[in-house]
Amino acid sequence: MIYKANAGHTGGSLSCIDILNVLYNHVMNISPQNFNLIDRDHYIHSKGHSVEALYAVLADKGFFSYDLLDTVEKYASDFIGHPTRSVLGIEQNTGALGHGLSVAIGMALAAKRDGRSDRVFTIMGDGELTEGSIWEASASAAHYRLDNLVAIVDRNTLQISGPTEKVMSMEPLEGKFSAFGFAVRHVNGNNIEELTALFEKLPFETGKPNLVLAHTTKGNGISFMENQIQWHHRVPTEEEYAAALSELEEAEKKLERPNG
Repeated sequence: MIYKANAGHTGGSLSCIDILNVLYNHVMNISPQNFNLIDRDHYIHSKGHSVEALYAVLADKGFFSYDLLDTVEKYASDFIGHPTRSVLGIEQNTGALGHGLSVAIGMALAAKRDGRSDRVFTIMGDGELTEGSIWEASASAAHYRLDNLVAIVDRNTLQISGPTEKVMSMEPLEGKFSAFGFAVRHVNGNNIEELTALFEKLPFETGKPNLVLAHTTKGNGISFMENQIQWHHRVPTEEEYAAALSELEEAEKKLERPNG
C-alpha cells in the first residue's frame, strides 16, 4: 500500500499490525455483518497515522475488497492517510493525536449505562501519550469503573522526532496508568500467542479499565527497518520494497505446515 501510494507510515504500521490481527481475528466481536449494530465490540484507531495497518486488517476481515487498497492516497479515494468513517469498518475519524481514548471512554460509558456487554478497544502510540487529553481521559475511565474499556499502548519507543524518552520522558508508564486506576498488563506486542493469551483474560480486574503496554518493534519483520527512526514516515525505494517482500516471503515459508 505504502509503496504504491508513495506515502504512509511504515514503521508504526508494522509495529501494531500483529495487535490488530489478533483483535479482529480472535478477540473482538466485529464483522461486516454486525457493523451496523450497536450491541457488539468497538474499535478506535487512536494512532491514526498508522492507518495502513488498519486498512490491511479490515480488508482481511472482509469489510471491503483488497482491490480498494490500490486506491490509498489516490485522487477522490476514501482511503486517505488517516482513518475516516467514509471507509466501512472505521468507527471514528482520527489523526489528531490524543483524542481516541476520550472517544473510546465515551462509548464504553454509554454501553455501561445502557446495560450492554460490548467492549471498546483503542490503540494509542507511545509518542501520543504526551498529549494532556490522554491523562484527563484516564482519570474519567477509572472514575466510571470502565472495565469494558481496553486501552493499548503501542510501545515501540520511537516517534517521528526521536526516541520517546528523549523527546519527552513518560516512564514509569505502568506506575502512571496504575495511579490513574487502570489494571495494567505487559505483553510482547509482536507475539501472536502472547497477545491471544493476554486478551483472553479480559477484564483484568473487575471495575478497573484495562491498559495493555504492548512492547513492539518499529518496522517489525523487516530487518533494515527495525528500530530505525527514519522509517516512521518513509516510503521504500523499488530496491527496498523488493528486499522487504523477500524477507516476508521467507518468514511466511517458516509458518507453512507440512502437507499444506
